[in-house]
Amino acid sequence: MTRFDRRIRLLAACLSALAGYVDALAFIKLGGFFVSFMSGNSTRLGVGLARGSSHAAIAGALIGTFVMGVVVGSLVGAAAGVRRRQAVLALVSLLLAAAAALSMAGVVWAAIAAMALAMGAENAVFEENGDVRIGLTYMTGTLVKVGQRVAAAAAGGDRLSWAPYLLLWAGLVLGAVAGAATYPMLGLRSLWIAAAAAAVLAIAAAHLGPGDERWRADSVPGVDHGSE
Repeated sequence: MTRFDRRIRLLAACLSALAGYVDALAFIKLGGFFVSFMSGNSTRLGVGLARGSSHAAIAGALIGTFVMGVVVGSLVGAAAGVRRRQAVLALVSLLLAAAAALSMAGVVWAAIAAMALAMGAENAVFEENGDVRIGLTYMTGTLVKVGQRVAAAAAGGDRLSWAPYLLLWAGLVLGAVAGAATYPMLGLRSLWIAAAAAAVLAIAAAHLGPGDERWRADSVPGVDHGSE
């Protein structure tokens, strides 16, 4: 995160909020399963296998669908070239709109599958040379970075290098709050809001420039250029 321009950091935080929003909707609808947080689903898979529970099948299906979303997002991003960000976000928007429409048609599991595909695809927004440069739907590594950078600051390093990571985590939490608050009123129709947000972010991403490398903070004074 510290390698990137402030606009990229803000876009990443907004995308993390989108992931939190969608994940909260799925979590409430499914009673404790996720469409973006695969560590949680992996734990539920393991526990389900140990207990012989049908939860294992649900968790496994969500994990597989999420990975398929990553594959599709990566392929779309690679095909789009320098327009990777907006192409992937357009895909995410379409998938979320499809999920909203499917839920209104009563095809709930197809809607959930579209949500998981969208969240997997979202991780391809900041993919570069086959590696994800900014993780958007999982926060364990991000919180580790917060702790590491706080420790570095205490040892005399950059006093604010932890802030971009905290912003990314806060984005996901605030998005989850919004999703949980919206669900009682709209249910999975709340996904229309998420689809619109993804479309707006795709437009915003188009104005950031053609490639991440142009917006790295390598030339921004005071930015830590250490590992992400």
